[in-house]
Amino acid sequence: MNPDLLWVLALLAGAVTLFVIGKPRMDVVALLVLVALPLSGVLDLQQSLAGFSDANVILIAALFVIGDGLVRTGIAYRLGDWLVARAGSSETRLLILLMLTVAGLGSVMSSTGVVAIFIPVVLGVAARLRIAPARLMMPLAFAGLISGMLTLVATPPNLVVHAELRRAGLDGFSFFDFTPIGLAVLLLGIGYMLLARRWLARSAAGKGDEP
Repeated sequence: MNPDLLWVLALLAGAVTLFVIGKPRMDVVALLVLVALPLSGVLDLQQSLAGFSDANVILIAALFVIGDGLVRTGIAYRLGDWLVARAGSSETRLLILLMLTVAGLGSVMSSTGVVAIFIPVVLGVAARLRIAPARLMMPLAFAGLISGMLTLVATPPNLVVHAELRRAGLDGFSFFDFTPIGLAVLLLGIGYMLLARRWLARSAAGKGDEP
């Protein structure tokens, strides 16, 4: 077997192990792998740094900046307050508005960041309405996942596929090419969560009653 291939597989296995352990931080592990590849001769320096000029990397970085801007200016938190005010005491309305809002925001910024913003909001609302947090937390997570299907920039895999098509001389995707399928999945997801939440609530209550 090619020695370079063995070395890359070993690096990959080591990186995954460090990711699982959690020490050092994931970004440090990624940088260590980036340094190890040119030092070992598998890649030259130009090849190692070429990815930083990729349009997808720049776009994803810009989306993180936009997301942080929404948090720092308070816009994201105001959306959370609006969500609570509009839903009132109706759990059904809250679930629908929550999933629509999270999916909408996640379609143009980091879905992980959106979910992180709404976690304390959802926990607070669940405590106020005296309902099991799982009945809102799982819809929150699903909406974050589904948001990746709504637009071209919603998730890195969409951008990677688009870039490869363009690189092959083919037409890529437009910004809203994913939207029809994503909206259908979102509506199905909302319907499913409205039906499935009763079992989530029973599970949460059962665990809470255990000594």
